[in-house]
Amino acid sequence: MITKISFTLIGAIAAQVLGGTLYCKGIATEKGKKPNILFAIADDQSFPFASAYGTKGVRTPAFDQVAEKGVLFTNAFVAAPQCSPSRAAILTGKNIWQLEEAGTHSSYFPKKLVTFTDLLEQAGYQIGFTGKPWGPGNWQDAGRTRNPVGPEYNTKRFNTVPASGINKTDYFENFKEFLSQKSGEKPFFFWYGGHEPHRDYEEGSGLKAGKSISSAKVPSFLPEVDLVRSDILDYYLEIEWFDSQLYKMMEYLREKGELENTIVVVTADNGMAFPSAKANLHEFGTHVPLAISWPNKMAKGKVTDQLVGLIDLAPTILDIVKIKDKPEMTGKNISNLLFQNQFKSVDSTSEYILTGRERHSHARPDNLGYPARAIRTREFLYIMNLKPDRWPAGDPVKAGLKSANEEKSLWPGYHDIDNSPTKLMLIEKSEQYPASFKQGYEKRPAEELYNILKDPGCTLNIAGDPDYHSVKEKMKQKLENELKAQGDPRMTGKGEVFDSYPRFGAMREFPGFKEKGKYNPKYQ
Repeated sequence: MITKISFTLIGAIAAQVLGGTLYCKGIATEKGKKPNILFAIADDQSFPFASAYGTKGVRTPAFDQVAEKGVLFTNAFVAAPQCSPSRAAILTGKNIWQLEEAGTHSSYFPKKLVTFTDLLEQAGYQIGFTGKPWGPGNWQDAGRTRNPVGPEYNTKRFNTVPASGINKTDYFENFKEFLSQKSGEKPFFFWYGGHEPHRDYEEGSGLKAGKSISSAKVPSFLPEVDLVRSDILDYYLEIEWFDSQLYKMMEYLREKGELENTIVVVTADNGMAFPSAKANLHEFGTHVPLAISWPNKMAKGKVTDQLVGLIDLAPTILDIVKIKDKPEMTGKNISNLLFQNQFKSVDSTSEYILTGRERHSHARPDNLGYPARAIRTREFLYIMNLKPDRWPAGDPVKAGLKSANEEKSLWPGYHDIDNSPTKLMLIEKSEQYPASFKQGYEKRPAEELYNILKDPGCTLNIAGDPDYHSVKEKMKQKLENELKAQGDPRMTGKGEVFDSYPRFGAMREFPGFKEKGKYNPKYQ
């Protein structure tokens, strides 16, 4: 049974009783053996879409088991609502504005960036990955000899899968292949990067699998209609596929007697691929599932609403396995939330989380992005849109252009939103669903403020409400101060550098600069 505890309160009591904070640097296992680490990261899964959070219609027994055996986080956030910058932030323990090209989507991963996976390998860990590692992007021409996550294990494939949108990589068999090649008693770090639930989905696959249309949890920013519900059921099916492969890995470790000494981390790189979610700093773009377990070592069956960022995982893992001479990281060590015998008062940085975004896809003329920064507290989300004259989801495209050969790749426009039945319906029926269309597609003001406790779907911008002026100004000042302290180019007059960075993904026939893999000299 999962119970909720207040780590802040426990920390305060412990400090009073013991006369200070009880906190041990690093956690040793029996006989000094270092723990294995299985790091499972889904592709485009928002909080609260896992059954451990009480969401009906989707079954995630592996995630639920990790939550039951460890700690379930209800307030975990990615650094960016896009896969490659988010993954770069996880690997380095830094925010995207500290990562140069790796802070934007599908660019370089500079060689000078230190990853926690490399540090684990240097400390004696055997490392590897299956599925999606850091990416999309170019690590080869940045001077690296392999993906920043580690060596690849992707040769095992399925002949058939339950739906056409599901990737045929046999994640479990690749994990077994990795373990079969592991040297002796070396501890391992393995990154299971599922391609699911990234689009495209096979339309109607959720219904075909027997899911009920009424079981789809529709966020408040989307219309509650059957087309959207069916699209969400297809999303559920892919979440369950990701979870089923993790379940196999965990059962295999149990059979081998290794699960008890394996830290299991389960999370996602950004939010669901629907309008107003993925590639947005709104709640469903950055708020993700997170559960961490280490049987008989970590706290068991606990739930924490403490604000944490996925950039906290790197320093936490390095601390647990006693890696010395760690590089400077912006993320904080959250091991005090994981272990029964460690009670540490929450520091001030735990009162808020910072997130940001730059260019996602080639969705605007001149290959420009949509720069934005945000600060999230337990109650409020403040977003600073730095270029409000730009379209947040990418430029719209007139329907007539789809028949012109030179403009084919532009239809249906708004390319920062993945193509889907829901996306197309909202474009075609924008007058019927004006609120959903406005939030997902239209231009936004320079400032947004949402009361997350009352409005988790971010449907009512209260930035202009006099009753919230003081809240807005305090959050804005805190955000700007932190960004300046962390050297964000957007705060130092050098922000245009983000629009100069190369893109190695698909380029479209928008006007202006569109050379794949090249720096835009206009902004260098």
